Amino acid sequence: MTRIVAGFAGNLTLAVPKSGTRPTSDRVREAIFSALDSRDAIAHTRVLDLYAGSGGLGLEAASRGARSVTLVEKNSTAAALCRKNAEAISKRAPSRDAPRILVTGQSVQAFLNSSTTEVDLVFIDPPYELTDEDLAQNLATLATLLSDDALVVVERSTRSPEPDWGDALVLVNRKKYGETTVWYAETATR
Repeated sequence: MTRIVAGFAGNLTLAVPKSGTRPTSDRVREAIFSALDSRDAIAHTRVLDLYAGSGGLGLEAASRGARSVTLVEKNSTAAALCRKNAEAISKRAPSRDAPRILVTGQSVQAFLNSSTTEVDLVFIDPPYELTDEDLAQNLATLATLLSDDALVVVERSTRSPEPDWGDALVLVNRKKYGETTVWYAETATR
């Protein structure tokens, strides 16, 4: 079971695909958002959730005050559940301050290649089988969309090496939670 941990939609249960995704555990999600809250990195931000799965990370940010959230998921079943979960979040949102939530059903690289929208906070939780080279390509293309004070959060298997941040991003923290490592990087211009 995946649920929204805090914010206006706290405790809302999210629909999760029966297969093909690996939802972030509540424990890891709570740790990620605790770290983001301590940096004041959520409120009024433009959020991008790549390899969204059920949309749990991006929708958690929406519940906690993000201005807009884009969920990118190419699996059609998962994308449909993202839309369902986004509707449930939107119904709970305060009408005067509701976040704008967009779900796009395309591959991450295709989305990044065509997008021109600047973002402040990015979640990347790809399938474990995504190659390091594909992740590096995602990060290199993503760099053109990042605001000057953007933060990128990458979740990978502990057995995976550190992502190739390229010249645009700098690692600022790394935390391990069992089989999961969460990497935090910010724009190099900060």
